[in-house]
Amino acid sequence: MGTEQQANRTSGTRRRFLSFVTASLLTLGAGAAFLTVPSASADPIGQCTATNGAVVAVDFGPFGGAVERGCDTTPTTGYELLHAAGFTTEGTVHDGDAFVCRIGKGSGARHPAPDEEDCVLTPQATAYWSYWIASPGQRKWTYSPLGAMERTLKPGDVDAWVFGGTDIGGTKGRPGFTPDDVRGLSTPDPTVPTAPPGVPAGSVDVPAATRWIAGSLTDGERVVDEGATTANHFLTTEAVFALAATDRTSPVARKAAEFLAAPAQTDAYAYPSGKGGIPDATAAARLALVAEATGLDPRAFGGHDLLGDLATYVCPRDIGDGETVDGCYTKGDFRTAGYADGQAMAVIALVNAGVAPPAHAVSRLTALQCEDGGFTSILIRSGGACQSEASATALTTLALARAGGHEDAVQRARAHLKRSQLPTGAWPAAAYETTGNPAATAWAAQALRALGDEAFADAGASWLSGHQLPAGGFGFAEDDTDTRLFPTATAAIAGAGSDLVALATKRTDPPTTPPTTPPATPPATPPAGDGPDLKKGVAYLTHPGRLVQGRYYEAGAGTGHADYGMTIDGAYSLAATGMDNAALRNIVDFLDKGGKDGKGRGIHDWTLVGTAYAGGGSIGKAALLAEAVGRDPRDFGGRDLIAALAKSTCAARTSTRQECAGKGNYTYATSVFSQSLGVIAQIRAGETAAAAEPVGYLKSLQTPSGAWVSLIGEPSAAEVDSTAMAAMAVDLLPDAASQAAVDKALAWLAAQQEEDGGFPGASGNSVNSAALAIQGLSLDAPRYGARIARARAFLASQQNADGGFTIAKGGQPGSDVRASAQAVGGATGVSFGTLARSLDGTTPQPLPGSRVTPSAPVIVTPGEAAGSAGGGTAGGDLASTGVQVTGLAAMAAALVLTGWAVTRAARRRRGTTGGRA
Repeated sequence: MGTEQQANRTSGTRRRFLSFVTASLLTLGAGAAFLTVPSASADPIGQCTATNGAVVAVDFGPFGGAVERGCDTTPTTGYELLHAAGFTTEGTVHDGDAFVCRIGKGSGARHPAPDEEDCVLTPQATAYWSYWIASPGQRKWTYSPLGAMERTLKPGDVDAWVFGGTDIGGTKGRPGFTPDDVRGLSTPDPTVPTAPPGVPAGSVDVPAATRWIAGSLTDGERVVDEGATTANHFLTTEAVFALAATDRTSPVARKAAEFLAAPAQTDAYAYPSGKGGIPDATAAARLALVAEATGLDPRAFGGHDLLGDLATYVCPRDIGDGETVDGCYTKGDFRTAGYADGQAMAVIALVNAGVAPPAHAVSRLTALQCEDGGFTSILIRSGGACQSEASATALTTLALARAGGHEDAVQRARAHLKRSQLPTGAWPAAAYETTGNPAATAWAAQALRALGDEAFADAGASWLSGHQLPAGGFGFAEDDTDTRLFPTATAAIAGAGSDLVALATKRTDPPTTPPTTPPATPPATPPAGDGPDLKKGVAYLTHPGRLVQGRYYEAGAGTGHADYGMTIDGAYSLAATGMDNAALRNIVDFLDKGGKDGKGRGIHDWTLVGTAYAGGGSIGKAALLAEAVGRDPRDFGGRDLIAALAKSTCAARTSTRQECAGKGNYTYATSVFSQSLGVIAQIRAGETAAAAEPVGYLKSLQTPSGAWVSLIGEPSAAEVDSTAMAAMAVDLLPDAASQAAVDKALAWLAAQQEEDGGFPGASGNSVNSAALAIQGLSLDAPRYGARIARARAFLASQQNADGGFTIAKGGQPGSDVRASAQAVGGATGVSFGTLARSLDGTTPQPLPGSRVTPSAPVIVTPGEAAGSAGGGTAGGDLASTGVQVTGLAAMAAALVLTGWAVTRAARRRRGTTGGRA
């Protein structure tokens, strides 16, 4: 189901389990025990070459160790490589061994230690082992879109495991070493720290900083220096950057941008020679970034095409090579730039707008790199006197990373920034200085965070927090007691976790008007060829080679370890299509009537109901399935899941990491996806009053853009999957405010659609995200019918001959069960809020005699005979849980889905509340 599970896939080995943890290891109120998969005898590292074997590196730097390497001359999977190379691992109670929670080397200690991470639940995204890969010949790391158990290795592959933080898409937290370092083709620099200075935690008070900045604006639109009568355009652009970084829709930032866009102001700042003269490249670049950050058009800003002028006025040759060109010093300079900041900002502005800057303008930046890896702020010629400066290094590195093609220069600069960080966590303005500088520290933190070095950036933020002045701003130096706008703006951007590239990255505004010719109603049956072949998709999902004994999906072929979350995803899809109710019945009976997987684990060894680690998202997911098929969520698998949800509703934020992020959050529901599942389950059970606080908390996570972020309790970006899921939950509420929130969410969703009909997700142009977007947009199918059709066509393009679906367009070929489950159910357009399928008329099928792991017990659910699979019996039937079917069965019977048709919930009143038609 969407990005929550996509995140589970990409964070190491979450998909494939070889678990030695059973239900007996977790008892009510007790701790957990773990069995470690032992390491094998590693092959000599010299036997792994570019054409033979595979190498893995594990960075123990955060724990005071080194980067350790290991070799496997006959690699199979990433998971086996890790163990064959001499490492040991531990999983989690909730997810099994597939989620690598701890890693050790040989007989040495495994990290993190139990007092740092208990490894019961999935660790938070700011502190876990992330998994990185590089194919033969690749010199850059890629965040693995697959779990290590799923990644099939080939000769020359290299893997890396890094502890720390990354985002859902893996765009941050990259290894501090290169694939060539792992291959042994280069030697890591021992002078580059592997961990930041040990400083107390601290963060910038961003609201205080932006309040001070906004209060510094004359008439709320411009900076005017003391004693002056005209605007300081430079500082006004800085104010816009800071305000836009913290709030992309800031009306103050927009007002200041519009002031700068007045022709008289643009001319005064960027065109001092008049309309026919050469623009000031630095000013033009700054104004272009202002436009991009606030939604204005840099091609029509103050009467000028800023991007066109930047691209036009680039020096064609060095000074002295032929006729002198006014404003030029060296080939590739933006004319009149003079300093690195103007050159770098011009590159960023062009690339962010989709304009390819001249190649020599980008490579010009590399000539500014000093021998120590840092960059100078002056546009020197190659070989000239060079003095590294932290601010120039950070900005130039951001520009080169954004433009691409200069990875070596970026990595050298990255190493320099780490090496030049002071023990206090700060950076000096210049390499020869020994005291921290607020602006330099903020710039360095921006760059390192963008490159994935979160811990180093956090250390810088800690130092900044200790030098923030009472008014909210910062001074020019660490002992400056006067608040200054330039360092304050830069620190606000760093404190917000953003950077100059990110805050000015182009985004598409949501549509403000409906399509001109929307269909009156969604079609009852999809036209031929309009979407994926659902019948083939269902056959893929129910194939006995995947759905073990017709009861569950394994988290690792042949392991016997059920992936209960994915099993419920498959059941949702079967319920949505109605194409194999017998298979759906078998899954539901297995979950409801005490079935055990090949490791002796039942559904509640996954939900952890009745323990100190009960997860609201898992409980909600199971309860929602019960509701969808007419079972009683108050007695499902022998547990009252609705009461458990009420019990797991947090009264306040707790100090225990991940437990409660705030009042109304469900315990251990660390994503918007999980929170939404719990809300849907409670509302569908008629517990509207009990759901009030969880609903309020979910609504509070909606951003001004209309989107929802992915994670709860830690920084994350807005994303498609969570927004679609939250919209389905909030749509169950009939009040006008809730419906308006849904409208805003759907508009944002529609704006994210790619040209090919897909939607961006954690793994790229994602099948999961497209499927969830269809479900979300189908809440208002008349308005978004055309977009839904394009998304269905996209799903069809990603369906394979076996009926399954790829994870993402252009990704690893082959079908994936989780992506296929989401695609099949999502293609129907049925919301989880209204999903219903009656199982009347179905009967349990006999156990098939297919795959059973040799050591696994035969799975038996009450009322069934044990089959011959595995050559024996389970030793008797399991005790019945006394399932009670309530009035939910009548509700389930009310919806019989036929392909595309979506029966709307009675509370849905689109077109009758003054909203959209």
